[in-house]
Amino acid sequence: MSVLKKLAGETASYGISTILGRSLNFLLVFIHTAAFMPGELGINIKLYSYVALANIIYTYGMETAFFRFAPENETKYYNIIQSAVIVSSIFFSGILIIFSSPIIAYLGYQGKEIFLIWIALIIAIDAITAIPFARLRLEKKTSRFVKAKIVNILINVFLNIFFLLVLKKIAEGDYFTSLQPMATKLYNPKIGAGYIFLANLIANATFFYFLRPEFRDFTFQFDKKEFKKLWIYAYPIMIMLVASTFNMVFDRMLLEKLLPEDFYPNRTSQEALGIYGNVYKLSIFMSLATQAFRYAAEPFFLSKTGDKNSPDVLADVTKWFLITCIFIWLGVSLNLDWLKVFFLRKKIYWEGISVVPVLLLANLFLGIYYNISVWFKLNNKTYFGTLITFIGLAITIIANIILIPRIGYMGCAVAFLISCFSMTALCYWLGQRYYPVPYKIESALGYIISAGLLIYCVMQIQFDSLWLSIPYHLILLLLYTAGVVIVERKTIIPLKIRDKYKL
Repeated sequence: MSVLKKLAGETASYGISTILGRSLNFLLVFIHTAAFMPGELGINIKLYSYVALANIIYTYGMETAFFRFAPENETKYYNIIQSAVIVSSIFFSGILIIFSSPIIAYLGYQGKEIFLIWIALIIAIDAITAIPFARLRLEKKTSRFVKAKIVNILINVFLNIFFLLVLKKIAEGDYFTSLQPMATKLYNPKIGAGYIFLANLIANATFFYFLRPEFRDFTFQFDKKEFKKLWIYAYPIMIMLVASTFNMVFDRMLLEKLLPEDFYPNRTSQEALGIYGNVYKLSIFMSLATQAFRYAAEPFFLSKTGDKNSPDVLADVTKWFLITCIFIWLGVSLNLDWLKVFFLRKKIYWEGISVVPVLLLANLFLGIYYNISVWFKLNNKTYFGTLITFIGLAITIIANIILIPRIGYMGCAVAFLISCFSMTALCYWLGQRYYPVPYKIESALGYIISAGLLIYCVMQIQFDSLWLSIPYHLILLLLYTAGVVIVERKTIIPLKIRDKYKL
């Protein structure tokens, strides 16, 4: 139990920064949907989809390789990996900047070259700081990690507010008209939603300040033999992550092209993409738990390769991870009636709100997949991850092609759910052959099915007043919580209390 408490403590530490940071970052949905219509945000949604893929390519699995080999000689592997990432990042971003005009024209946004230049710099900074951040995680320097991430997001949110809710509104004459001449000089309407990229770039630059000690300790070093070993371990992870990320963003790449004309009355395909892309962000709550857990769990389990108790610990950790995700799924899905009002500032975005419970469930399965996939990393069989991810990607592509023309952006959500469930099931089946873990499958299915039925039943009942719906949904959530406590009472409630009250 002490091992679980230690992991829970580290997860909580990363979770505070992740949840607080993402919560502040989530205010960007409020800002962006207040400042722009869906059609104007389509470019950001599409380009950030490519950024997600580029972030994986730029680091090519070296974070996981660092966690795997750093226990042997941390300084040596830190220097070798960081050297490689710096060189490759400068090369890749240099190519994007030099050829920004033809690339942005090919993507359909001619004249927006500056957007691509800012994105190239954002990706390079993310990659160059990735290994120093990994070192902080390995060395348990949580406070500095947390501080850097939160300050970054605070600056990003502040700049978005300044550019889009202050400068833009003054320039358009909405208020403080006496300042309008100055604001029109500072705010360029042609950039518009591009200020989102600029704010991101300025905020990311602050990482270098917080990582000064890691860069001072760095010495450029390259060892061909050692790098080959690292590459052999890491490249399947890179391919897996590229396919996995492609799996998550592919729907937004396809939606515009596959959506039939006039599928949604009086809505263009670009507006549909803007609606889906921003509603999709409500499912980010599920990724909070997944990311916080991965920050702590990946170095934790990879450092215990030979520990015979690891399977039992992993089973217990997975059970509680699942229960946490179930409550996130319920909490968000049962409160969409007020979440949409608060975060999606224009009613046009509410049209896509029904996809959120489906996306949350998909991300729940994805979180479980990341959790149980530790077996192929512990056994140096990372090629299994590549195989599973490509199967998931194939399912996503086929399902999107079939479903988008028939059910619109709900098809994107359903395709993602089918893919994530398939990957989780396949990973479990293979894992039990190569690294048996006593997972509690029956209780996991019980929690998922019961929560799903509750969400489905609640969504059939609509209240006209939030004063009625919020207490009603809170009571249901408390009742479900009581049910979990009863089922897990032997683990949750101390023995003395159980004996005293005969629980």
